[in-house]
Amino acid sequence: MASGFFALLDDIAVLMDDVAAMSKIAAKKTAGILGDDLAVNAEKASGFVSSREIPVLWAISKGSFFNKLIILPIAFLLSAFLPWAIISILLLGGIYLAYEGAEKIYEYVVPHKRLNNTAKHETMDAETVSNYEKKKIKSAIITDFILSVEIIIIALSTVVEKQLSIQIMVVSIVAIIATVGVYGIVALIVRMDDFGYKLMTLNNKKNNIAKRIGIFFVNALPIVIKSLAVIGTIAMILVAGGIYIHNIHFLNDFFQPVPLILGEFIVGLIVGLIALFGVKIYKRVLKTKK
Repeated sequence: MASGFFALLDDIAVLMDDVAAMSKIAAKKTAGILGDDLAVNAEKASGFVSSREIPVLWAISKGSFFNKLIILPIAFLLSAFLPWAIISILLLGGIYLAYEGAEKIYEYVVPHKRLNNTAKHETMDAETVSNYEKKKIKSAIITDFILSVEIIIIALSTVVEKQLSIQIMVVSIVAIIATVGVYGIVALIVRMDDFGYKLMTLNNKKNNIAKRIGIFFVNALPIVIKSLAVIGTIAMILVAGGIYIHNIHFLNDFFQPVPLILGEFIVGLIVGLIALFGVKIYKRVLKTKK
């Protein structure tokens, strides 16, 4: 009886060792996409008044957890029975990411009214602010869903030959790290100015180190947010391009002589522009009919 119990403990220990080792490998493979996820979500969670940043980020985080609860079981089932469907889902998700990135570039290049900075946000009425927040939260959750699919599929590919129990534990661990880690860092970024302000008000002594650090954080936040907006846009295009290059052999062979990051950007931008102009033509036709 006792020997059986200790044998069970030994089996569990071996299983956990395998899970830890495979989780480390999976985390390394998804590191790049996690970096893109961080940049994209930090940009999505910015642009709100200070009092609304954390509530908005919390809403996006809950949506991210819900996304993974949907994706994980479906990913295991599709991997087992319909592996080709995973590629199709990734390609469709790539179109959306490329479209989002291309739309950002279009909005920057083509002059039009912009309603995305904090100053304008503060002058809106309560209903407009609520609609604006809901729109950004919805967009962020959709983008998170696509990035989560990519992260989970990459993590799953590292353990696809292992037994189902190891697959479930490893991919679940990576999914939790992806959500908690990414949104935890995003929360630190968007609250950087408040932290800086608190350091500045600790005391009034001149040349105080805490005060200088606080001033640095307050002055750095707008630069960080603007940088993340650019990085997030580029990241969406690169992720989309990477999905197509890695899953379509023709594109992979065609861009073989080109540096990978350049090939991914070119493909992502082309897909995004096609999707963007397709949507605009559709909207114009719909408007004409009305």
